[in-house]
Amino acid sequence: MKLSEVVSRNETSKTMLEKLLNIAIEASIKAGDAILKIYETEDFGVDMKSGNSPLTKADLASNEVIMEYLSQTRIPILSEEGRSIPYEERKDWRQLWIVDPLDGTKEFIKRNGEFTVNIALIENGEVVLGIVYTPVLRELYYGAKGLGSFKISEALIFSEDLLTRGQKLPLKKDRSVYTIVASRSHMSPETEAFIKEKEKEHGQIETISKGSSLKLCMVAEGSADCYPRFAPTMEWDTAAGQGVCIYAGFDVIDWNSKQTMKYNREELLNNWFLVE
Repeated sequence: MKLSEVVSRNETSKTMLEKLLNIAIEASIKAGDAILKIYETEDFGVDMKSGNSPLTKADLASNEVIMEYLSQTRIPILSEEGRSIPYEERKDWRQLWIVDPLDGTKEFIKRNGEFTVNIALIENGEVVLGIVYTPVLRELYYGAKGLGSFKISEALIFSEDLLTRGQKLPLKKDRSVYTIVASRSHMSPETEAFIKEKEKEHGQIETISKGSSLKLCMVAEGSADCYPRFAPTMEWDTAAGQGVCIYAGFDVIDWNSKQTMKYNREELLNNWFLVE
């Protein structure tokens, strides 16, 4: 797909969504390529942002690629590595992209491969499209309203027939033990207490630690039964994975409101949430 190709106002909403999906998937794969070029070097160029979170050359390179692609859609973009956009400016946006160019920077620095590229399209606070791409594994997860959620293995390059190789989520379960997936870098006392309560309910359980948005994808594909997150996250950490989960038949529940998590809020810091 050419970068200059933009969405026509005369297209149906489903056709428009499919075109936006293709643009975002190509952006995620190209961004993954940019990340891997740096991942294979010795110099990540690590700096520390406010809040003591790391920033690498790979975050910035990925963001540059994604911005190049998504800017062609003429839909505003809220990116972790982009400029800070005041709520007064974005509160009336009907649509926006929410992007984390490298989710799991700590995992990237550890070289454990558990990092992703996250791209989501939001419409009136609802996730209508979510893409999570794992550069090291070359696995692509995506979910879109009216289309469902899918996983594509060996997503090395974008092509017109790439989406025909998708496996519909959730995949068939081949396990019997109740499984909880939790953060590798942010295990909180509240999460540990939640796990103990699930042990009382289900008896034997299995707990898996994972980095980045792969935790949401594990629930969406059926590899885990739930993902409790009782520690800080931002909208760009969860929007893409929520799209994969929602259209696979799961939900991402705001712990305070007990409702599906909404986006483009005044406060970009998420409440605690539960995916199941």
